[in-house]
Amino acid sequence: MERFDVLIVGGGPAGLAAGLVLGRCRRRVLLCDAGKPRNAPSRAMHGYLTRDGLPPSELRRIGREEVRRYGVELRDLEVVDARRVPGGGFEADLADGATIAARKLILATGMKDVLPEIAGFREFYGRGVYPCPYCDGWEMQDQPIGVFACGDQDKACRYALMMLRWSRDIVFFHHDNGAPPTGTTRELFSKHGITMCQRPIARLEGDDGRLARVVLEGGQVVPRRALFIKIGERPHSKLPERLGCDTTEEGVVGEARFHGATDVDGLYVVGDASPRVQLVSVAAAEGAAAAVNLNMAMQMEDLGVECK
Repeated sequence: MERFDVLIVGGGPAGLAAGLVLGRCRRRVLLCDAGKPRNAPSRAMHGYLTRDGLPPSELRRIGREEVRRYGVELRDLEVVDARRVPGGGFEADLADGATIAARKLILATGMKDVLPEIAGFREFYGRGVYPCPYCDGWEMQDQPIGVFACGDQDKACRYALMMLRWSRDIVFFHHDNGAPPTGTTRELFSKHGITMCQRPIARLEGDDGRLARVVLEGGQVVPRRALFIKIGERPHSKLPERLGCDTTEEGVVGEARFHGATDVDGLYVVGDASPRVQLVSVAAAEGAAAAVNLNMAMQMEDLGVECK
């Protein structure tokens, strides 16, 4: 069985940042990546200093080259299972049938957006349908924007009100998402010029591969250049739960400090599956912080020094 100091599961910004720091610490690191990044449909990422506007695939390519420079081993495959072993450390089963051992484990497995089963949502995801205004709001400024939010109506209302930062032409699509908006919500929408559509959405249509209009049941057409959605997300991996982490209903690990350490000894969770802001820059910072923390932990273990 191959043995590593650290196994990193997930090759996005968080996993690559952790690998870069650990490689420079002369640790033997294996990074496994199933190749299904959440931001794959995006043409560009934003909010990352010096890399604003860079395609996500290009950031991944550059990051992989950099970590290889420091001896990090990359394998393009899924980690199908992992478990703690008596005496400390972890074993992990890989999709190619191999089992490896690691002293520490970093999960940077991320989340995936839930999309409604309505025609056009998947087609225009990343091409007019967006989950994050901080990532794509600037590009849609002063354009006709729609908001499609499920669940808690107070949160949905705040999401629609927040979009006024980027445009004054906002339509809120209630669709059939539970209880109708309250009188208070209606008053706020009316006060700030937000239009509400309560008919269900039949489909999305576009021109030249970009979203152009929302078609409601009954045939009414609402021209929109962007539809910002807030309808839920799910974890890419069940490994945090299998290893004993407490997770929220959305699958986010509830107890993980900024450097990623969880209540499971030796297990770190970083990136979108952690309980913090979901931005590329934050994910990378978490990965680097986790690497620093666990490298120190391993160094003190090797020297027989007890740290509290």
